Amino acid sequence: MNVLLAVRMYISKMIQDSGPGMKVLLMDKETIGVVSVAYAQSEILQKEVYLFEQIDKSGHGPIMKHLKCVVFLRPSQENVQLLATELKSPRYGVYYIYFSGIISKAAIKVLAESDEQEVVREIQEFYADFFAIGPHLFSLNLEKPIHGMEWNPSSLQRSVQGVLSVLLSLKKNPIIRYQHFSPLARRLAESIRDTVLKESSLFHFQRGESVPLLLILDRRCDPITPLLNQWTYQAMVHELLSIKNNRVSLVGVPGAPKDMSEVLLSAEQDEFYANNMYLNFGDIGQTIKSLMDEFQAKAKSHQKVESIADMKAFVENYPQFKKMSGAVTKHVTLVGELSRVVTQHNLLEISEAEQELSCQEEHSQSLTKIRRLLATDHIRDIDAARLVFLYAIRYSKHPNKDISGLVELLRRRGTPDRLIDSVDDMLRYSNTGETVGSSILTTKDVTKITEKIFKGLKGVENVFTQHSPVLKDIMDNIVKGRLSEEAFPVAGGESTTGRIQDVIIFMVGGVTHEESFAVHQFCRANTGIRIALGGTLIHNSQSFIADVEAAVRYSASGTSQKYPQNSASSGSGRHPKLT
Repeated sequence: MNVLLAVRMYISKMIQDSGPGMKVLLMDKETIGVVSVAYAQSEILQKEVYLFEQIDKSGHGPIMKHLKCVVFLRPSQENVQLLATELKSPRYGVYYIYFSGIISKAAIKVLAESDEQEVVREIQEFYADFFAIGPHLFSLNLEKPIHGMEWNPSSLQRSVQGVLSVLLSLKKNPIIRYQHFSPLARRLAESIRDTVLKESSLFHFQRGESVPLLLILDRRCDPITPLLNQWTYQAMVHELLSIKNNRVSLVGVPGAPKDMSEVLLSAEQDEFYANNMYLNFGDIGQTIKSLMDEFQAKAKSHQKVESIADMKAFVENYPQFKKMSGAVTKHVTLVGELSRVVTQHNLLEISEAEQELSCQEEHSQSLTKIRRLLATDHIRDIDAARLVFLYAIRYSKHPNKDISGLVELLRRRGTPDRLIDSVDDMLRYSNTGETVGSSILTTKDVTKITEKIFKGLKGVENVFTQHSPVLKDIMDNIVKGRLSEEAFPVAGGESTTGRIQDVIIFMVGGVTHEESFAVHQFCRANTGIRIALGGTLIHNSQSFIADVEAAVRYSASGTSQKYPQNSASSGSGRHPKLT
């Protein structure tokens, strides 16, 4: 159940089906991203695709009838109109058209009427309407899908289309369950089920003895995980540098090579990354050293070109050597920047406080530590704010809480108003989910955090990765058959009997790389179950804060809602005052 392989197979087939000859790949803004996370440009070039165009920017380009045009678009009304315009005055010899989702008969009719020169050879649906970040991880790249705790209508439609595409690409007709507390999850689950029933001819897959499960979760069940500092390689890069469609911008990074403004981080294209993406930062130093030693050994061998045989070996091995040189430069630059940020902004001490907040019941100790950290100048405003967010969520109902005192400390240190206002946003957000006061924010049998010293690239031990996301408990309950029907009802009331083997989990409000890592570990430990994890977005802390702000402050129409500053309605009983 590999979502990345499914997308790669679709792309390969659409290019292959057009036959031999030079091709142009005509895409839209989103399908360009879908293709780019699944394939490197060099791989596409090997398939005789020599030109890439974006349909809304292609305009009045040159006529090249010798090229075959492979069209890969989302089935939106805008794309259909743009394609119809293209077909009325075709610039290429023949067209092979593929839509990433279900296309309406009306749209096909529009295209047929536009194809006056009969250049269209085929129109098909290839279900790759999502971004396959890895074999078990996918995203819809939807920022701020929730406004005023209601679905943005366009985001709901996009989520339905994206999840349906995942199901069809994996050939699954699942039972659909959702978190009971969440109207957002229920609405998505019901919309997906309605479409599955409407398009029953597409979902003809036999279930057999094992029954696939689509589980719709709500980010509000665990607002803690996206706020924590991360210490595995992939998650750290996303938290501190941000990964977008497997690409990392190095603009402004001290010491980064001038010709390396952006780097690709793909397990499919980068062997070192594939082997180390889940490794703790404390161990990355040694693996980087091994990579450097291997590269230096190969570099020395390339210096010895004394015979015809040496020259031949050099020419044959040079492409691999050049690729390795790029990988070494890329990862040394990334790890060096991560190390600099960790040291400069005191992230180890910040992370220690975060882990205490999320995993222990030490209110007084945590409050003292946060006050001390907020009083120092060497931590970033975003880190100071995240500590207060975590404290507010964790201890909003504690009799001795001092949220307003911490907010005042944020003001004194000059923290931007947006982050200060987000304390109240985070409280409102978490209090509309089943989080505050429940046991899911604590981890049992956690050993007391002891002093750790950061020495070079060593020293990041399990003390900084104690936190376990709520998703892990949910996966445990799925395997043990203990997923409560009261907490996770079935859309449409279907029977839940049958062994669960294949699970697609989709989280409204986004997922994190920490949760992706949890799925990776879980599937390795439970070989009888396969899980694909996706969400509206792959979050780091900053994107999550922006999502929460939109979810709480804005209505579904996009207008700002006015709330009393730093306190909720005193009569609701659902949103504690910041006192």
